[in-house]
Amino acid sequence: MLLQFAGISLACLAFAGYWTRMKVLEEQGRPVPRSRFASFTAGLVVLLVALSPPLDSIADDVFAAHMAQHLLIGDLAALLLVIGLTGPMMQPILRLHWVDRLRPLANPIPALALCALNFYAWHIPFMYQAAYDNELVHALQHVSFLFFGSLMWMPLFGPLPKPAWFSNFAKLGYIVAVRLLGTLLGNVFVWSGTVFYGFYGAGEAKHGLGALTDQSVAGAVMMIEQSILTICLFGWLFMRAAAEGEEKQELIEFAAAHGVELDDRRAGRAVSAGRGDELRRRIEARSPELEPAPTRGAAATAGSVRPES
Repeated sequence: MLLQFAGISLACLAFAGYWTRMKVLEEQGRPVPRSRFASFTAGLVVLLVALSPPLDSIADDVFAAHMAQHLLIGDLAALLLVIGLTGPMMQPILRLHWVDRLRPLANPIPALALCALNFYAWHIPFMYQAAYDNELVHALQHVSFLFFGSLMWMPLFGPLPKPAWFSNFAKLGYIVAVRLLGTLLGNVFVWSGTVFYGFYGAGEAKHGLGALTDQSVAGAVMMIEQSILTICLFGWLFMRAAAEGEEKQELIEFAAAHGVELDDRRAGRAVSAGRGDELRRRIEARSPELEPAPTRGAAATAGSVRPES
């Protein structure tokens, strides 16, 4: 009951905060895309579904249901919430000094490492039982799944700057690494002949399940969910790479048509950061067609102006 009340309260506060900030940005002429708002709202809905009956009630009895609940929180809800975030939306939070100092954690390597550490630590039998037996520890477990799950998705979908080396090929490797971490544990649950969480015994008996069967189903649920998600992510990455390549070429051609030199690398950085339109405006503003004619001393360098990405 405590988890349900806390979850509903936090979801309502998050929605109210997002809505308020969205209205402020609209007044400033920086509207949040409706798709982002829809994604954030869907993430909160998934979170509430995971923490409410009937799933929450069954999760107390059956390990497979508890696994599904954790995947909804740490994978799907976290993913949708991160997709719903934009740079302007996060500005008030990032102005907090202690939050800003945590930004390096959203880089790919620490994000993946911390998520893996959190995920495996909570599945150690004595840690898992501590969460099962104590509601406050259980709440901490769910919060950590949501937090570190969001951190895991930040390098792929978050608005924070990405390292220069985190190309589409690196993102492909990141997706594979994320999925392997879950698949490894899922295989352990499916094929192990040892029951790891015997405290589900009474609930499993109530639902007519054997302990090993329940554990195998939990592992299968994890592997199926992650396989579907991986296929979707691969599709997203392929379409993103194609769209970025096309936008980059259009930017280079646009710059050339306006007499501004733009190298391939700088155009790629701008497109990857989602700042292609901004760079296009800068190119247009600096084009010789829109600027006063250069003086004789400046004529020699006028053609070498490079816009910042």
